[in-house]
Amino acid sequence: MATPHIEHKLRLLPDLPGCYLMKDKLGKIIYVGKAKNLKNRVRSYFKSHHEGKTAKLVSNIRDFETIITSTNKEAFLLEITLIHKHRPHFNIQLKQGNSGYPYIKITKERNPQIKIVNHIRNDGGYYFGPYPNVYAADETLHFLQKVYPLRRCNGYQNRPCLYYHMGQCLGACFKNIPESVYDEQIKKIKSFLNGNVTIAKKTLTSKMLEASKNMEYERAAELRDQLKYIEITVEKQKIISNDTTPRDIFNYYVNDGWLSIQIFFIRQSRLLQRIKRTFPIVDSPEEEMTDFIVQFYSQENQPLPNEILIPKTLDKDMLSEALDERVRVPLRGQKKDLLDMAQKNAKLVLDEKFRLMELDNIKTVGAMEDLCNLLNIPNGHRIESFDHSHIQGADLVSAMVVFDDGKPNKSEYRKYKLRNEDHADEAASTREVIRRRYGRLLKQNETLPDLILMDGGIIQMNAVKDVLENELNLQIPVAGMVKNDKHKTADLLFGQLDEHVYLNPKSQAFYLVQRVQDEVHRFAINFHRNIHTKHSLSSQLDNIDGVGPKTKNKLLRKFGSLKNISETPISKIENLGISHKVAQNIKFTLEKIKR
Repeated sequence: MATPHIEHKLRLLPDLPGCYLMKDKLGKIIYVGKAKNLKNRVRSYFKSHHEGKTAKLVSNIRDFETIITSTNKEAFLLEITLIHKHRPHFNIQLKQGNSGYPYIKITKERNPQIKIVNHIRNDGGYYFGPYPNVYAADETLHFLQKVYPLRRCNGYQNRPCLYYHMGQCLGACFKNIPESVYDEQIKKIKSFLNGNVTIAKKTLTSKMLEASKNMEYERAAELRDQLKYIEITVEKQKIISNDTTPRDIFNYYVNDGWLSIQIFFIRQSRLLQRIKRTFPIVDSPEEEMTDFIVQFYSQENQPLPNEILIPKTLDKDMLSEALDERVRVPLRGQKKDLLDMAQKNAKLVLDEKFRLMELDNIKTVGAMEDLCNLLNIPNGHRIESFDHSHIQGADLVSAMVVFDDGKPNKSEYRKYKLRNEDHADEAASTREVIRRRYGRLLKQNETLPDLILMDGGIIQMNAVKDVLENELNLQIPVAGMVKNDKHKTADLLFGQLDEHVYLNPKSQAFYLVQRVQDEVHRFAINFHRNIHTKHSLSSQLDNIDGVGPKTKNKLLRKFGSLKNISETPISKIENLGISHKVAQNIKFTLEKIKR
């Protein structure tokens, strides 16, 4: 089941292509995926039944983020980069090997070749891709080898190879080919792979129509498929370009006094990293952005790229001078598309933040108002809640949590070691902690809560009202939080007759009461566990011959736990001023307990 935080973010997902990054409770990226429609795809993880690996993935997700793209192919390509960068645990399939998809390469040698490879190497060759559709890339390669042949044989062998006779090799197998011939062919191939396919598509279309006219339907189908593969392979993309210049791209979006910044880091033709920042601004957005960029590169270990791209609203000359680096403002083409994509993502992030702030306000302040309206009491701000904890009457404690405007205020939490001798008397325990808490607030003239919530039934509620009204003369509303047979929040007890007040399980008031109940129970249990552990430790030391209060305090201050004491050499125990015989007794007794 999705957490409330994830539920809120699911409502904000766009109907756009892109990538999503799933994170665990530590914020570590555990899965990267792509989607034609981010809203539908990401929601399916939390709104559908899953089994096996997917179920395990979903159980570990505590947050996610998205990067929108212009096309589904861009999402494909970005996914590869993100998986290679983050190596998420659940992306096992694409993690195997160094590259999930192939590249088309023109080799750098005297007689160059064009071929499919799986890795980019620093060898002077020209690389295009990667291509998500492997079969389409292979078919496009075959097309290029037929239309713009280079070398397909192993080199000079004093006779023409089979490929030469098929028109797919320039003849390096038996003659010397001028470099200018290769250069001309390579120029055409590069133009084709950069997206200039109009001539090739016209030629193929003409051949396809002619084959169909001549009733050569299989040939026409082959040509049709080749057209489709070319479109898939050389479709222009923004995420990975054929320009290997290292560059950083900055863009921003402003709304309601908030600035959202996106930085794209393009390295080796890939989007290797994305940084996002949102914060309220004082100066103009342009001044804030300019200062941000300069300060960004002033950080340690933040090298400058070969090129920085910024929107036209910023002063590129001033930035270029300040950074001593090339700063450009693209107005058209692929770089402009990348800049626009950065702004689109900046807007998405800020819109999401505003929506989450609005939902958080509804969830907290709005929930407090709903709860007060439900109980028909004046709207307030502060809730204080109490719970007791003990084990068979031992180490009785009480804990109090505070919620201000629906949010926990942990600095105001309080712990109480109860003095009540009759540990079975819940009413007496409740009276003691209420008397101590509100008696002190009255004496110190401090602010009283607007509502007290007790994690218990009628006995505790009546004890609270008895102390407040009859001893302290206070009129603070008191409600009891009732749990069902599954020990889950159900409804409230409230009023002079302790009547049940129904809580709609889908209301914000219900979620607030549930959070308060869970938090006060957690806080009380943790406090009791710490007290009980210390007392258990002390009582076991008390049973050792020769160990009195002073010796016990020395041991606890020095070693902290029975385990540490049992693992400490006798000589170190003696260093505390403890006799050899007593040190032996301590070691022997604790090792016996450990066994």
